[in-house]
Amino acid sequence: VSLIKTISLKSLGDERGSLVALEGNKSVPFDIKRVYYIFATKEGVSRGFHAHQNLKQVAVCVTGSCRFVLDNGKSREEIILDSAATGLVIEDLTWREMHDFSQDCVLLVLASEHYDKADYIRDYQKFLKAVVK
Repeated sequence: VSLIKTISLKSLGDERGSLVALEGNKSVPFDIKRVYYIFATKEGVSRGFHAHQNLKQVAVCVTGSCRFVLDNGKSREEIILDSAATGLVIEDLTWREMHDFSQDCVLLVLASEHYDKADYIRDYQKFLKAVVK
């Protein structure tokens, strides 16, 4: 079973341009409780390096591109996000890393839960212990 699960986000538009609507439990497979975006990432900087115990996310590269590495403790897979019409679904207990941000990258993230510091697993060895139960 692949760790890489994407959803196609319907791009609506006409001669004026395009629009993508993101709706909880419709285009996004959960209730959206938090939205944030990452931008102006310095060259050579990688982000992420954590997992969540109970949080699910959908990441959309609204502009530019970046490379995701997803890891479930048994395998690692990579995907380059470079389309505003593609969402990457990230399940709970999935280690995530983001690399190779283009200078113009804006990465939008939709989360199933509000921010909770206690939900993060920031140590890879602790993550492995959590998924090998």
